This record gives sequence, C-alpha cells and structure tokens, in this order.
Amino acid sequence: MEYLLAFVVGGAICVVGQLLLDIFKFTPAHVMSSFVVSGAILDGFGLYDKLIDFAGAGATVPITSFGHSLLHGAMAQAKEHGFIGIGIGIFELTSAGISAAILFAFIMALIFKPKG
Repeated sequence: MEYLLAFVVGGAICVVGQLLLDIFKFTPAHVMSSFVVSGAILDGFGLYDKLIDFAGAGATVPITSFGHSLLHGAMAQAKEHGFIGIGIGIFELTSAGISAAILFAFIMALIFKPKG
C-alpha cells in the first residue's frame, strides 16, 4: 500500500506540473520555482511533514521536498543561532544535493561540449 500511495502522490505532483506547463504555459523554470516555493510554504504551515508521513517517497522525491528541506533547515538553525542561523540552516540539509549537482554538471561539461 505504501508503494501505491507514493506513486499516486508523486504522480499527482507531476500532473500539477504538467498542467502548469500545458494549460498555463509556464516555463520549466517557473514550474520548478513554483514547486520549491510551494514546498516551503507547505512546510511553513506544518503540512509537508504530514504529507511525507502519508506518502513517503511520493513526497520526498519531487522538487517540492527541496523547498521543504530549505525551510526546515533554516528554521531549525534560526532557533539556535538567530538571524545568521537562517543562512547556515539553508545549506546544512541541502548541501549534499547542491554539491552533487555542481560536481556532476562539471563532469558532464568536461565530457560533452556545452552550448553557450
């Protein structure tokens, strides 16, 4: 049942993204930004953790989880370190993903000829 819930919730998030692309003519960058912001907003209201408990990987794999992680880390560190903790917390939980994206992009740029 867990797999079915993860599939349905993850698929529903993807359907929303596809509708934003097809009907509202958003660019892929606008959809991605909207999902990151919506994940942060849902986490701010305490709803994204409930969605993760309900759907598991269906909620942690999509890009909305990145917004959740950004806000989650920022709020945790802000309680401990104050205003400077916001900057610390944003990169604490997401640093591995950001570092991997930069590293793999660099390797691909070395292997293939990038445009531009």
